[in-house]
Amino acid sequence: MTRLYVVTGAASGIGQATCQLLKERGEEVIGVDIHSSEINVDLSNEGGRKDGVAEVILKSDGKIDAVIACAGLANPIAKTVSVNFFGVTQFLEGLLPTLSKSSAPRVSLTSSMASLMPNSPELVEAMLKGDEQSALAIAQGLVDAGDQKAALIYGSTKRALSRWVRRESIKEQWSGAGIPLNAVGPGIVRTPMVADMIDTAESRAAIDVSVPMPLNYYLKPLQVAYLLVWLTSTENTHTTGQTIYIDGGSDAVLRGDNVWDLAK
Repeated sequence: MTRLYVVTGAASGIGQATCQLLKERGEEVIGVDIHSSEINVDLSNEGGRKDGVAEVILKSDGKIDAVIACAGLANPIAKTVSVNFFGVTQFLEGLLPTLSKSSAPRVSLTSSMASLMPNSPELVEAMLKGDEQSALAIAQGLVDAGDQKAALIYGSTKRALSRWVRRESIKEQWSGAGIPLNAVGPGIVRTPMVADMIDTAESRAAIDVSVPMPLNYYLKPLQVAYLLVWLTSTENTHTTGQTIYIDGGSDAVLRGDNVWDLAK
């Protein structure tokens, strides 16, 4: 039976590859992005999120089966907080009542390997409290403090997303409605968002220190799309609350066995 998917960040990168994969498999897709999609809205602000939810409900006649949230920024600016965290969580929460009507509802979203990297605990906590204005103020303070501090913003948004998934997945409104809620944590993916970061041999060497990928090196967007689509398929009935790292071995290299050491 054909399922109806909503995919954010649909105009490029992982989101675009996910839309193409779903359509090739015979699924219906409503793409959401700031441009070049079925629904063009700005998820960096509350008004755009509400408009996006309303348009999805209208275009779908109030019947959707899955949401795959891929929209995001990698820029060391305060706006990254609004897009990467609140643009995902508020959009999903807005669609939750509609999604819950499906016989097999599913949600997956794109976190990052960066969720395991240095971050701003203060910023992460502000996001998890749902306080966008405080989070933006903290992020701007990091920007004002210089490049080294501003670089913490992206990883902080992804850490908060992965923690949000873990917290929300077992709540009644998600698990009680039969909705597996998961994230994927890619390593380096060859998308326009990271093109400048891997443009030269020197830049690749630098990034490979922080994100080593011994298995098959950098990803293509489609390889991430396969995992996002499986997590939102009817085949997935019990995997929930997880950030599944699709990282070529980065997590294993960097954390080793520490992942099981609760004292660390």
